[in-house]
Amino acid sequence: MANGSRQAVWEFFGAELKRRREEAGLTQVELGARVFVSGGYIGQFEQAIRKPQLDVAQRIDEVLQTDGIFERLCRKLIDDPRYADYFAHVVELERLATKICEFAPTVVPGLLQTQEYARAVTVAANPFKTDAYVDEIVAARLERSLILDDAARPEYWVILHENVLRIPVGGPQAMAAQLDRLVGLMRERSAVVTVLPYEAGAYPGMTGDLRLMEFEDAPPVAYTETSFSGTLVDDPAVVKRAQRAYDLLRVAALSPAASLPLIESAAEDFRRCVSTT
Repeated sequence: MANGSRQAVWEFFGAELKRRREEAGLTQVELGARVFVSGGYIGQFEQAIRKPQLDVAQRIDEVLQTDGIFERLCRKLIDDPRYADYFAHVVELERLATKICEFAPTVVPGLLQTQEYARAVTVAANPFKTDAYVDEIVAARLERSLILDDAARPEYWVILHENVLRIPVGGPQAMAAQLDRLVGLMRERSAVVTVLPYEAGAYPGMTGDLRLMEFEDAPPVAYTETSFSGTLVDDPAVVKRAQRAYDLLRVAALSPAASLPLIESAAEDFRRCVSTT
């Protein structure tokens, strides 16, 4: 679905929710209480600031007795075959975020991936898929990265475990190019990238990726991901714990000034591998 049509459906969702809620004689706070979210969240749905997850849409249908209209609209919004179900909502929130903080323990984050690197990661995860499928996934990933080229781009802070610099995803040449891209973004000040070195030892949240997102007019969220699933969390207490974990990672990581030559050195190591083959 094109971005414009997705936005139109999102705005229709909000307008229809407001109309049906008012017809039922409920305030935002009252409806929120019945579907287990805050009244402020209902307001964000109605203003198309934030899209509700499927289970919330289903509860809204039940409370307002709307014969499944909000569930159907929500499925239309999240029905994008290029993304796993658990990640589609995260993609929408990326576009709204004013600040993104990410920790990647094994793979370069999608927003920073080159085409060759993204293709290698996608093929490794989908060895029996067609080239057309792989091309679509890679194109979607590169499309997401365009938010870093926007004048209104979010602040983007990334902590990479040193593993990410050493695993030759796509081969030495692809890795050298990928690390060069990181260096370029750092020098352009499009992203703040730091490295958690092997010497740091154990670290918080050792089971997967961690992402924190902040917004202009909405509460922050946390997203965690492992190999086959992801969890988007907006419970304030849990988000606060995730933020503390990220703070601990930031303290253990090298400074940007120390991370830059380490990334450059890793890129040079891969280039030497290419020249000797």
